[in-house]
Parts: sequence; C-alpha cells; structure tokens
Amino acid sequence: MRALLALADGRLFEGEAFGAPGETAGEVVFNTAMTGYQEILTDPSYRGQLVVMTSPHIGNTGVNPEDVESHRPWVEGFIVREACPAPSSWRATASLETYLREHGIVGIEGIDTRALTRHLRDQGAQQAVLSTVDLDPESLRAKARALPSLVGQDLVKEVTCQAAYAWREAIWELGRGYLAPPAARHRVVAYDCGIKRNILRQLAAVGCEVTVVPAFTPAAEVLALAPDGVLLSNGPGDPEAVGYLIEAVRQLLGRLPIFGICLGHQILGLAFGGRTYKLPFGHHGANHPVRDLATGRVEITTQNHGFAVESDSLERLGLDLTHVNLNDGTCEGMRHRELPVFSVQYHPEASPGPHDSHYLFPRFVQLMDAAKGR
Repeated sequence: MRALLALADGRLFEGEAFGAPGETAGEVVFNTAMTGYQEILTDPSYRGQLVVMTSPHIGNTGVNPEDVESHRPWVEGFIVREACPAPSSWRATASLETYLREHGIVGIEGIDTRALTRHLRDQGAQQAVLSTVDLDPESLRAKARALPSLVGQDLVKEVTCQAAYAWREAIWELGRGYLAPPAARHRVVAYDCGIKRNILRQLAAVGCEVTVVPAFTPAAEVLALAPDGVLLSNGPGDPEAVGYLIEAVRQLLGRLPIFGICLGHQILGLAFGGRTYKLPFGHHGANHPVRDLATGRVEITTQNHGFAVESDSLERLGLDLTHVNLNDGTCEGMRHRELPVFSVQYHPEASPGPHDSHYLFPRFVQLMDAAKGR
C-alpha cells in the first residue's frame, strides 16, 4: 500500500505504508538514536509530532511489554527507511508493525530518511500530513499548510494523568525484571506533564516515596502532601502555554527542593521570570554531548525537546548556567544560587540512552537531605 508524506513547505515523500492505515498530522522531527524506538514511541513528549528515525533499519528487536515509558504510544506517526518485519530479540513479544497497528499509529517506510532529515535540519521542523488514504499530493500539501504550529499549544493537558497515584517500582535488572524499591527516605511529589516511567523508577531506586500528581494540581494541594521535594517532569508542547503549572511552581519556590527535567526545566525558567523560545528543529536522540560547566566533564545525553530556556535571561534571576549543549551552545542546565532548585534540559533517566547523567537523582536526594538537616 502506498503512503505519502507532505510537508507544509511543499516537499513530498512517497513510500510504503506500515503500521495502521489512515491519515495523521503533526510536526515532523528527527531522532538520531540507533536503538530504543519503543521507548521513543511511548514518550508522551512526542504528542503532536511525527518522528523520523535517522537510523536506517528499525524494528529488528521487536517490542515487549517491559520497554515502554507510558501506558500507550504517543507519537502521531512513525517514519523509517526500512522496517524490519521479523524481529530476532529473545525479549520480543510482537513485531513493530503489529504494535503500531494495534495502537492505530500510521507509519511510512521506504523513503529517503537522510534527505528528509537534511531538509528538516536546513529548513526547520514543520507541520506535515502522512496518509495512506488520501494520495493526492496537492490535497495533502494544503492540509499541512493549514495545521497550527506547536507554539502556543498546551499539549500537557492531553497527556497528564487525571488523578494522583503512588509509584512503587524501581529499575530493571536482567533476569529479575523491575525491582521493588529500597526503604523510602524522602517523600517526593512528581508533577506529571507527560512523565516517563524511568524517571519514576530512578527516583524510587534512590529511596524516594513518589506520588504522581496531575499537572494542573495547585501548589496548596502539593504542600498538603508534606513532600520533601518536588519533581517537574518532561512533557510536550510550548511551556509558555502551561500557565497553571508555571503559577503553581512560583508558589512552591523557596518552600522545598525542586528538580526539573526537560519541560520541567523550561517551566522553572519561566516561573523565575526567564524566557523560552522554539528551536529550529529541536534536539531528539540518545547521543547529544553536554558539558557540565562545574567539572568540565562531557556527558552523552538523551534529549527530546523543541523549546529551550534563553541563557541570557538567567543571570538577573539569580540562576547560574550549569550545563551547555556542545552542538549549538544552548542552555542544558541551571541552578539557583540560594534556593535548593536545579534543572536540566536533557533526560537523565536515559531510556533509551547512556547512563552518564544518573548522578542527578542522588544530587536531588542530597538537596532534600540538606533541607531536612541530615
């Protein structure tokens, strides 16, 4: 079955359909990771986006129920050069094709993903329509041009949980699966803006009793839970559109330690009075180099964001730049000079990706220890 991908600027790609039949739309972005496509598919931060995998061969490890980052896939569409029809991993319970079909995700394969990636790099991420049912190029181009930008869109409200819940699962070990967490030393409230499960597992593994709350939870309700710290999670869309969370965070500043990740990092920047902006094509992948300015150490990081905090807006707010992206010099981390608050733009839970940044979860615990006088 034929499939067409039409970009808003008129560029057209023709390939073969895989996954579910139908039509889908969103912003096209490219991901440079070679592995971990199942975690990428189920990352809520990809709400509103079609994902292009730059690695040419995707699907050879299949899918399984353990390697998911939420209860369902969130990508609007999936774009690959070649989709492997016969997975060979001993952990696989289904093929990628079957998984996409089961969850209604439209995909396309057989296109020149290198050419598409170069186009997005040069022209910027843009809106597009992917279809297996409407194969009229002009019709698809018109639909793509009519799509709204992600700027100004609150997609957090579409992915956040609707009620608070407790998390009781730690990290995965070969032969043992997901472990029970150690005895809890701290109570942490995690704002769910589209939180990945491995963030929760990392918190549990360092002795945190975690309660996950919806992104629209007021500060007073968080404080009523008597937490020792607050985590602000990753999530999709424009941080400036999530005004309710920005206001809640303003009311929590100075009350207890706060750790922000990805969208949570941007929300913190805005809560302090800083500014955010949209990147040309974002950072998506598991191989992005970041320098820790305090140690000079370079971490290879997992990233997934289309917006960034403006570095020049930090100094006057009492914030120090702590981490810098070595590809483009953008802000990848910050901390407050007096308050127990810090954040990173990248994903220290690294699922998928390297484990270079796992030290940030013990750092959060140290901040809570200090706040409690331990």
